Amino acid sequence: MTGVTDKIILVTGASSGIGEATVRELARSGAKLFIGARRGDRLQALAEELGEQVAWQVLDVTDADSVEAFVAAAEARFGRVDALVNNAGVMPLSPLAALKRDEWKKMIDVNIHGVLNGIAAVLPRFVAQRSGHVVNVASIAAHFVMPTAAVYCATKHAVWAITDGLRQEHDDIRATVISPGVVATELGHDITDQNVAAALQEWRRKSLTPDAIARAIRFALEQPEGVDINEIVVRPTAAGM
Repeated sequence: MTGVTDKIILVTGASSGIGEATVRELARSGAKLFIGARRGDRLQALAEELGEQVAWQVLDVTDADSVEAFVAAAEARFGRVDALVNNAGVMPLSPLAALKRDEWKKMIDVNIHGVLNGIAAVLPRFVAQRSGHVVNVASIAAHFVMPTAAVYCATKHAVWAITDGLRQEHDDIRATVISPGVVATELGHDITDQNVAAALQEWRRKSLTPDAIARAIRFALEQPEGVDINEIVVRPTAAGM
């Protein structure tokens, strides 16, 4: 199968930002989407706008049972699952000395366990059908570390490592990591340190829009079987790093 027409693609974190843009991009390209996030009202509105090719279910990626139920519901609706876009993520940045343990745990639970829960739910199906594609949205933070972002960067380094491990373990399953640079989204809205929040807003003066990342995700997904785009890094042209 070349392109994404009629592919059954699951997208997490689909209620806003990169996730929402990805759903719109893939729907325009003919895919059938099953979308999940915590905010059901936004998912419902998006699905109703895009039509019958998009279905939705409220999803908590930190809950393995919720993710399994999400994948099972997608399979029941569309008959199979061809690809998963693990997009859900959080970024409450802070200096380590602030000791925001709850925020550290939240990042680890969503950014790492959420990705693993998604993989665990689709992998047995992909192994059985001897095909499938996992696209994990990491970050440029998977490639370097910045002050106030140590834990966030660690989680995105982990996403990079998990993706490459999946690639190496399965000859029939494709694995892609997408590493966006600065993107204008809600990510970071939960930063509680005012100085860090202000710095993020300044940094975002040179940023991509979510549709740029959505197109990169589509590019990876539309390749013919046997072609595995392993990693795409997307930065604003004016980015300094």
